[in-house]
Amino acid sequence: MADAVAPAAPAAGANPEAEQPRTWGSIIFGILKQAMMFYFISSMMGKFGGGQNKANTTAPANVRGFPPATNLFPAGQLFDLYLYLDETDLPFKDFEKGNLFASKTRLKYGDWTSGPSGDGSYVFEKTFPTPEVLLRNQSLYLHAFIVKNGQSPNPSDKNYIRREVNYGVHQLNKYKKKHYKKTANLLTGVSEQSDEDLAKAEIMKFEILNFWHPNISVNIVDDHTNWVKGGVPPPLDKDLKFTPNGEFYHPILFFNNYWNLGADYMPINDTVKELKLSVTFYPLSMFRYQMYASQNMKSQWTDILQSDKEDDDSIKVALLETNPILLGITIVVSMLHTVLELLAFKNDIQFWKSRKDLVGLSVRSVLFNIFQSLIVFLYICDNETNFVVKMSVGIGLLIECWKIPKVMNVEVDRENLVFGIFPRIKISDKGSYVESDTKVYDQMAFRYLSWVLFPLLVGYAIYSIIYVEQRGWYSWVLNMLYGYLLMFGFITMTPQLFINYKLKSVAHLPWRMLTYKFINTFIDDLFAFVIKMPTLYRIGCFRDDIIFLIYLYQRWIYRVDPTRMNEYGTSGEHEHGVPPPVEGAETSTASTSTETPAVEESKKDK
Repeated sequence: MADAVAPAAPAAGANPEAEQPRTWGSIIFGILKQAMMFYFISSMMGKFGGGQNKANTTAPANVRGFPPATNLFPAGQLFDLYLYLDETDLPFKDFEKGNLFASKTRLKYGDWTSGPSGDGSYVFEKTFPTPEVLLRNQSLYLHAFIVKNGQSPNPSDKNYIRREVNYGVHQLNKYKKKHYKKTANLLTGVSEQSDEDLAKAEIMKFEILNFWHPNISVNIVDDHTNWVKGGVPPPLDKDLKFTPNGEFYHPILFFNNYWNLGADYMPINDTVKELKLSVTFYPLSMFRYQMYASQNMKSQWTDILQSDKEDDDSIKVALLETNPILLGITIVVSMLHTVLELLAFKNDIQFWKSRKDLVGLSVRSVLFNIFQSLIVFLYICDNETNFVVKMSVGIGLLIECWKIPKVMNVEVDRENLVFGIFPRIKISDKGSYVESDTKVYDQMAFRYLSWVLFPLLVGYAIYSIIYVEQRGWYSWVLNMLYGYLLMFGFITMTPQLFINYKLKSVAHLPWRMLTYKFINTFIDDLFAFVIKMPTLYRIGCFRDDIIFLIYLYQRWIYRVDPTRMNEYGTSGEHEHGVPPPVEGAETSTASTSTETPAVEESKKDK
């Protein structure tokens, strides 16, 4: 039996926004968050058991004087199922004129082999005209009753036994936000949006609309644990209902819509003439109920933190479409990926914290990374991203800015004030960077790089202003720079390769940090084939591979040579410099120019 449900067909006339492709990073991070949440909930709930007469070990003994309770439905108990539709979530009472959706009698509690599919599941489907209550942007509810065979859920019926009625209610429709942004072509002023959407964008940022999904699952949990009233851990305590004396508890009636993808919800409007509803009823084990309950609790925290729920859809699609073995390997590797990212981050901080000189390091690449982080931060602020993402990106920007005094001399001049009020900030190159050939090679590398980057930037800017609608000139600059950096930002890794080539050395690089990132790059390649994503993004995952392979090749050809002299005139064999020449030896009559070969090469290049 599969829990997954068929995707909903879009309603006629509906024009839902296209779902943006999700990156593997957000998907794997979402899987890890769900695993951590599941572990957290499991720890709180203690040991869940499904065995007969198993005592609840998580509850204190004799809570409030209640004895361990017994399931009101013993194994093999016959019961009847009744499903009603109603406009309110108040306790259902209109049984005579009520809208009976479906009913099924003589079902057996704990039966996993009955039904048309032989897995204990039953499907009830019905198509009906769109209720007026939904068109008024109100709600429609499903009321479910489970009673022992022969009994009635109707209080006016003589076969009604109040304490043995298992009842639950669930809202079928869902309210979602539709965001409005006034965008237009900055050159022509023409917008592809409808006049109605543009008018709404003038007065509101978003609108709450009614959405419908045609599938819902109703589960009855097969469990016989001896729970104690008042001692049930969350979130189980919300679904487990006891009799007044605490002697019995009702089997959990659970409404499960976990596998309903957000992209499959269709908006309800005047063009939707009829709706389809499919209710699947089947038994559920306590362990699987525990997983679904933890996800429901996670969804509540997601609403509080205003996290992006599109990641959840990507996770569900990955769970449905990926081979279980490959998915398990992916989860394990993703955990390794996270550990390596943390180790790379730690070693990067340690490298710059302990670095005494800048010989062989590209300072301009560090400054360009700060510029990239600033553009990303401004971009997410302009696009109303949630606070958690803003905070994480902001912290990353602060860490990049922390490197500025590590690569530059930053001084505060309190004598020459700006406007006579503010102290002047002086920034200059560090001595180790200027005295060596590193600065010259760094300038040469970025000069060559500008021949490629600036034409690409101009071309991308022209494309974005002609073909992409924007909210304004500020948004256009941010969107253009952000998209450009995503496409071509990897090119900024090449100046360090050029410096390594000119110095014929890679000893100055943070190899431990690079090793962690190199392994993560190949993990990215694995995810590029596991996770569904655009082809261009998959190709982009291989760009960093080329750079890192060149790094490895340079490490191989520029091996440690104890006899090779560095720019300070020292080597592994002569730590204090070259020994003086033997008396009588011929002195060189070569050019006495004080300029280094790097400076002369730079002048020739200019």
